[in-house]
Amino acid sequence: MKTRQFWYPLPERLIAQHPSEKRGEDRMMVLHRDTGMLEHRMVGDFVEYITPNDLLVVNDTKVFPARLVGVWKDSPGAVEVLMVSAAAVDAEQAVSAAETSLAGEETVWNCMIGSGRPSREGQVAVFGPEGELEVELQVKLGGGMWRAAFRGRRPLASLLDEFGRTPVPPYVRREGTREEEAADRERYQTIYAKHVGSVAAPTAGLHFTPEIFAALDAKGVQRVAVTLHVGPGTFRPVKAENIEEHVMDFEAFSVPPETADAVNACKARGGRVFCVGSTSVRTLEAVASRERGEGEPLVVPGSGASDIFIYPPYKFKVCDCMLTNFHLPQSTLLMMTSALAGRERMLIAYALAVKAQYRFFSYGDCMLIV
Repeated sequence: MKTRQFWYPLPERLIAQHPSEKRGEDRMMVLHRDTGMLEHRMVGDFVEYITPNDLLVVNDTKVFPARLVGVWKDSPGAVEVLMVSAAAVDAEQAVSAAETSLAGEETVWNCMIGSGRPSREGQVAVFGPEGELEVELQVKLGGGMWRAAFRGRRPLASLLDEFGRTPVPPYVRREGTREEEAADRERYQTIYAKHVGSVAAPTAGLHFTPEIFAALDAKGVQRVAVTLHVGPGTFRPVKAENIEEHVMDFEAFSVPPETADAVNACKARGGRVFCVGSTSVRTLEAVASRERGEGEPLVVPGSGASDIFIYPPYKFKVCDCMLTNFHLPQSTLLMMTSALAGRERMLIAYALAVKAQYRFFSYGDCMLIV
């Protein structure tokens, strides 16, 4: 398929620059796959569409203040560092590596470097009011990525908490005030975030509130979690003319035994698996895409790293229903939702969302595909 087949016109004014005034008050468009019918609802109405026979799967990754703004040690030139992943670990350790690394006073990370001057091995950047953190570039990895050594006077997590910034998406354009940073620390994070390691939030999960979860519990809906640490590749545009030529970045994931058991049990009883966001979908579909023998479970527990790219005419093995935000034109996320609901229906839904003034992207409204 051609990348241009997933383009749609979007007025810039509909790109949400701030979250809604109160979590859980966003609009929710509902798309019925079997009929193409569209409904305009609110996020709290999600409870009406899921039954006790179904299963809700969320991604419990936690965003950390991975964006650093400082200067080069040998000049007053500005430099920006986006921490992407803890380095020197294998796929089986990748999910826990970030949290372990952040506890240390010296550690190595893969980072994206932004600077007005060329970067070279051995360069040192300093961050913090008194230069409490130093970052030395070690190995150039390509694509603006470097492997760098982080050295601080105390654990890295403590330093980042003090002067690191929340890595909101590039289309959220702000002045970066203290008030905005404080708001992002809370709102660019799900209420169930647990495992540190993401530089982008699993944004569909941002809509859930304790009240919505209480209503789901009262209804008898089971909820389980996977972990997938979201990287900056989620915002990387598809530049290839043919979507099949696009290559996804690897992202670390983990599927606990209790989650695998719950998914297999749901499928066995004929229930539907509701995935919250593209990250939950990618995790479960990556695990299910592994070869398995006759009679073996659909989903097996484990950890690893996946670069699965889902686009039409992909046949889903696990995901039946999906809660997702509205995505960028020609993005891999729009291609994934089109694989689930159909490209034509998805573009019709997006056209209606534009007409109805829905708010788009990470801090915007959402869509439930059932």
